Amino acid sequence: MLVNGVYLSLGISPVLMGLVMLFGPIMRSLNIQSSVLNQAVPYLHALNWSTLPLLLYFVFRRYLQGMDQAKPVMFALVSANLVNLAGNWALIYGHLGLRAMGTVGSGWSTCIARIYMMSVLLAYCVYYDRRYKTGLRDTRRLPDFFRIWRLVQLGLPAATQFGMEVGVFAVATAMIAKLGAVPLASHQVALNTVSFTYMVPLGLSAAAAVRVGQALGRGDADGASRAGWTAMFLGTGFMGLMTILFLVAPQYIVRIYTPDPAVLRAASTLLFVGGFFQLFDGMQTVATGALRGAGDTRTPMICHLILYWLVGLPLGAYLCFHLGWGAAGLWTGLCIALILIGCALLYFWRRKERSFATQKIPLTATMLNSN
Repeated sequence: MLVNGVYLSLGISPVLMGLVMLFGPIMRSLNIQSSVLNQAVPYLHALNWSTLPLLLYFVFRRYLQGMDQAKPVMFALVSANLVNLAGNWALIYGHLGLRAMGTVGSGWSTCIARIYMMSVLLAYCVYYDRRYKTGLRDTRRLPDFFRIWRLVQLGLPAATQFGMEVGVFAVATAMIAKLGAVPLASHQVALNTVSFTYMVPLGLSAAAAVRVGQALGRGDADGASRAGWTAMFLGTGFMGLMTILFLVAPQYIVRIYTPDPAVLRAASTLLFVGGFFQLFDGMQTVATGALRGAGDTRTPMICHLILYWLVGLPLGAYLCFHLGWGAAGLWTGLCIALILIGCALLYFWRRKERSFATQKIPLTATMLNSN
């Protein structure tokens, strides 16, 4: 599956890069302030060159996680942040004899960090194979189109779901940019914060996918159920603590980013709204991973499509622009969507988990998803 995942990444990278190139004209058509566009469009163009390394990183990461090798992934991520930090220092401000590039420099720094992540995991895959004789070197090098198609069947809904989840916040960012610099800055501060807390349930989601898939692969229905519910408990437990923190002390969190009074007030309001969906965000993230481990990638995709794009975003736009709530209106709409998604995916995971004892999950789907 690793080899076919690499071939699939090579095939879809040009398509994804072409789509990103369209973001510039789209953003210009939204009448976003020129000061924002002049920074955002070159940043996206720089970041676009990291598409293939990022996809290959995901392939190597899932391969290693499927073999219970999570530490190399953690090392790659932590060290890549240090690489990114050094790159930002050098490229944004013009140190080490390099030209100061501002925001665009941050895009190139992230691109370099993603290439680094991919290289680290590739090197570890080769090392692991040489040490433990996993058979990677003896694997057929030519593409297996049947396996690639199975990867597409499972991976496309998962990728679509992830794209819709990221995309809805990207569209919200574009909408908030029309409100001015302060609302946009406050949105970025709040979004960075909730993205940071999201990393914990996201990691547990990956663990749930692997553990549920492995348990089903060996025919252990009870083990699959325990793995899913354990990850759910850990993910929602952590996000429950974040809920309390966001509701009680949002202003102290924002002060970490900026002392500006206007941004402080606006971002604190957004974080307060974000506090209401933290628990449900953790719930939907872990449930998505557990369902993915059971070979179900379509249900999360459908839930995100309907509740994010047909409910949350339109409602948020109405509250933002028609009722004059501003950025808080958009966040309220997305908050309601996340609450609904969390409840829906919890229900579908419960229904899937009950079917383990009577429904035979296709082994091929489970193995594909785990790897």
